[in-house]
Amino acid sequence: MAEKQQPDSASRTAPAGDSLRVVAIGGGTGLSTLLKGLKHYVGFGWRPVPPSQPVISDLCAVVTVSDDGGSSGRLRKDLNILPPGDIRNCIVALSEDEALLSRLFQHRFAKGEGLEGHNFGNLFLAALTAITSDFGEAVRISSEILLTRGHIYPATTSNIELEALMDDGTRVRGETKITHSKGRIQELFMVPNDAAPLPETLEAIARADVITMGPGSLFTSLIPNLLVRGIPEAIANSPAIKVYVCNLMTQANESLGLSASDHIRALTEHAEMPIFDYALINRTPASSALKAKYALEGASQIVADLDAVEAMGVVPVLGDYLEEDVVARHATDRVARDLLQLALQSPSHASEVPAN
Repeated sequence: MAEKQQPDSASRTAPAGDSLRVVAIGGGTGLSTLLKGLKHYVGFGWRPVPPSQPVISDLCAVVTVSDDGGSSGRLRKDLNILPPGDIRNCIVALSEDEALLSRLFQHRFAKGEGLEGHNFGNLFLAALTAITSDFGEAVRISSEILLTRGHIYPATTSNIELEALMDDGTRVRGETKITHSKGRIQELFMVPNDAAPLPETLEAIARADVITMGPGSLFTSLIPNLLVRGIPEAIANSPAIKVYVCNLMTQANESLGLSASDHIRALTEHAEMPIFDYALINRTPASSALKAKYALEGASQIVADLDAVEAMGVVPVLGDYLEEDVVARHATDRVARDLLQLALQSPSHASEVPAN
């Protein structure tokens, strides 16, 4: 097999009229942050796209549904519905209108008996689920209302829980308890272990040009998607290129001390098969102030152990992906650009591009 080359993002442009099908898998703020960058490449009839810019013809988000805390956890317990929080964040991230409607969906009630702490978007999804008796349909209708530039699918519509085997041999049940556990997670399980994905998810993965996973919490946002029956196999069998978007910093109770290759290894082991072709890894050093802030909770910048990544058959792609705010954030425009350039350079897609 020919060696894969890293993209020269500064010199490459997409062929005019070229389009890509993208599936982004994850959860939490990481997935919604990535979607904000990718949505600007989605081409619609009413929005002209410059000829030099890659175009996404179909953008799909596959979102984990294991949250059992906060407003989502309360609605899940009280109404027996899937947790809507991560789904809501993705709807807002992909919304055409990021002003009033998005602010409405993100509004959190500060007071009111029974309302305090709840998010309007969560309540809206809960109400639509009660009306339609179908959480997936509620997500679809909400997406139409906010004019989202893509499709959003829960990883499964089964009522699932997470269970973690810790390094001391104990087991912890529930995402919130796992997140706050002091031990190191050795392995993650899904209960029940036969949760199935939506057919639309498998279809999107099968026809994708690029599939992404990350950034996001390793054990509570990313790995749960790989525990849904059929999703790892669908990813492995898809002709798409598969890209892991590496986190910027380690995370307390999830990945302290884990390097870039450790993250990839954990994902591969839970998928029970190799699934990644590339890994987008940040090369920008964090400031001393940001490092000191994260050090207070034992976290640090993720070590880019490139030789170990390559030894796993994954090609590292380095980029300046760190943006410093109150916390470390991915520069979503750069991440989205490099993801699409990778897809355009893949042999399978290049063979479909007509000669000029």
